[in-house]
Amino acid sequence: MTRFVLASASPARRKILGAAGISPVVSVSDVDEDALLAQAGSASSPPEIVTMLAHAKAIDVAGRLDEDIAANSVLIGCDSMLLRDGSLSGKPGSAQVALAQWAQMRGTEAQLITGHCLLRLIDGEIVATETGSVATTIRFSSPTDDQIAAYVGTGEPLQVAGAFTLDGLGGWFIDGIDGDPSSVIGISLPLVRTLLDRVGVNVTDLWTGTDLSATDA
Repeated sequence: MTRFVLASASPARRKILGAAGISPVVSVSDVDEDALLAQAGSASSPPEIVTMLAHAKAIDVAGRLDEDIAANSVLIGCDSMLLRDGSLSGKPGSAQVALAQWAQMRGTEAQLITGHCLLRLIDGEIVATETGSVATTIRFSSPTDDQIAAYVGTGEPLQVAGAFTLDGLGGWFIDGIDGDPSSVIGISLPLVRTLLDRVGVNVTDLWTGTDLSATDA
């Protein structure tokens, strides 16, 4: 049996996979994203940057998998960042940053870019690597200052890329999107299916039902 490993602590990514029939083994990466971003500099394009981060997360987790899982598995690492006015932003991390970001992006459009790296592991070795990214246009509403303050006060936007969610409280302040909704939530199902095809794994063979209670690794 091929196991599906998610190199992310994101409950949104896990929920998407669970609803789509996959109960992943969850193993969280321990990479220094800030250090990697500093190394990337300005020479890399936004899709290259988010894909680089996804690759680093996947490789980090692959090196720490249990032998029984690494014997036959596919592992996916993801990273999302918001591209607005030529600048990338990830998780704001603080209420002050989130407030400032929302004040600037309300009433505008931006692109949420999600990078993916899929590894195929056989007998503990990485035998194939496939990467890709998806960019989806986000059309932000124009919430009032009080609404922004209330949203930031919930804490939800502090630990998500771009300081917003599509599938949570932030959905009230999104007028629409152009592109793949699953990629905005954190993992693109169409792209992951394509990457799986490239490494010779049929996504339907990974379906285990919609049980979201899989134990974290």
